[in-house]
Amino acid sequence: MARNDTVLVLGATGGIGGEVARQLRDAGWEVRALKRGATEGRRDGISWLAGDAMDAQAVREAARGCAVIVHAVNPPGYRRWSELVLPMLDNTIAAARAEGATVVLPGTVYNFGPDAFPLLAEDAPQHPLTRKGAIRVEMEKRLEDASRQGVRVLIVRAGDFFGPKAGNNWFSQGLVKAGQPVKAVSYPGRAGVGHQWSYLPDVARTMVELLARRDRLEPFARFHMAGHWDADGTRMSGAIRKVAARHAQGGGAAVRVSAFPWWLLTLASPFVATFREMREMRYLWRTPVGMDNAKLVAFLGREPHTPLEEAVEAALEGMGCLAAAPAVVAA
Repeated sequence: MARNDTVLVLGATGGIGGEVARQLRDAGWEVRALKRGATEGRRDGISWLAGDAMDAQAVREAARGCAVIVHAVNPPGYRRWSELVLPMLDNTIAAARAEGATVVLPGTVYNFGPDAFPLLAEDAPQHPLTRKGAIRVEMEKRLEDASRQGVRVLIVRAGDFFGPKAGNNWFSQGLVKAGQPVKAVSYPGRAGVGHQWSYLPDVARTMVELLARRDRLEPFARFHMAGHWDADGTRMSGAIRKVAARHAQGGGAAVRVSAFPWWLLTLASPFVATFREMREMRYLWRTPVGMDNAKLVAFLGREPHTPLEEAVEAALEGMGCLAAAPAVVAA
């Protein structure tokens, strides 16, 4: 019988997986993390196990005794999605079925096409425009099928991620450059088009709070987060500029905002897989796409929400984009 306080996190070295693992640990859970090539042992309150999410037996053994499996693993750099994504999920479902565990999946907006815009409810039609979107739809279909066979499922869907330890996202790969002081913001969206952002610690906190009440969840539970809504594309850029200005030494030049060079992605796409995938998602920057969080608020009473400038400051600091405060010299 699965214990109520043991969780396996797949993808614990990634942005959302790592944040969920840390917050579950801090909430008193016994956290295991499966990582290919990991040095096994307990570090920072998490038990690390060596294994590959593509190895059904490794996932099965790592999940033994677990009440929850967080499936936050993705192929690196968007590569080989069609080969790897669904087999990894099938391994998670098989382990969850054997243990009677709940599967937690971070959802995406890739599942949806224009017929569901501009405000996405949990039951909105899923007619994706992209290959990756079609795979995400199939992932949720397989989870829903599994829920009819006794596997409990929790999907939390949010907007574009940003946060202190998040690397594979638009904030850190498009808007600013990790490891460098902020001198410019390269914004991918059209002027006047709204966009939704989600701060990773808020998403993880939402998952942790939902899991604390998982006995009240439906077998196939989906929740949408409203996150931070940027109504015209200027709010996020403005927050970055304000935070950078506060940390600039000697005043510094004002951070400029420019249009993202989509033309460069087009030229490089035949040679760089990540650029091809980023370009495929351009449609999400050309039209407003938000999410209705009424179901989440009704269930939890609120949505965990960090003020935007505070969240942006933590994200930029974690990415090494803010100048260190000048040292104080004693008289």
